[in-house]
Amino acid sequence: MSSIELTPSQKTILTALINLHREAEDAVKGEEIAGEVDRNPGTIRNQMQSLKALQLVEGVPGPKGGYKPTATAYETLDVQQMDEPAAVPLEHEGEPVEDVNIEEINLSNVHHPELCRAEIHIQGSVREYHEGDSVTVGPTPLSKLLIEGTLDGKDDTNNILILQIDSMEAPVGEPSH
Repeated sequence: MSSIELTPSQKTILTALINLHREAEDAVKGEEIAGEVDRNPGTIRNQMQSLKALQLVEGVPGPKGGYKPTATAYETLDVQQMDEPAAVPLEHEGEPVEDVNIEEINLSNVHHPELCRAEIHIQGSVREYHEGDSVTVGPTPLSKLLIEGTLDGKDDTNNILILQIDSMEAPVGEPSH
């Protein structure tokens, strides 16, 4: 894993981009990032050029365009934010699962809660998980997201649990800076 050294400014901007992208599920405009981190949009554009060069950000053209973090961006920030992997609690059938690290949570169809799925990428085996099991994930370190769901499927090769989301909550309130 190549380690990319970010300047504090790049780190701030990338974190803002990731958080905004998580909320919007769409490309994020430079102005929005500028507002989030109290910098002017010109500064953001310059920083985005360097982040693009590092392949941490992709530009999305068009009227709905903006910036999206790449997978590498998440890895780079996570590597820099978590000296030890952040423990995202995982419960299986109501029992806490020890020694499991959650690498990634992907949400699909957040706009249709009844169709909502979460893909939970874990380090470790998913053999013990069976369809219909109840699984709770969270709260996550940054967004304090808590997901309760029913196992809908799994991908043994990639250690992915696919949950049908029964409830999802993130505390509402001041975003912490």
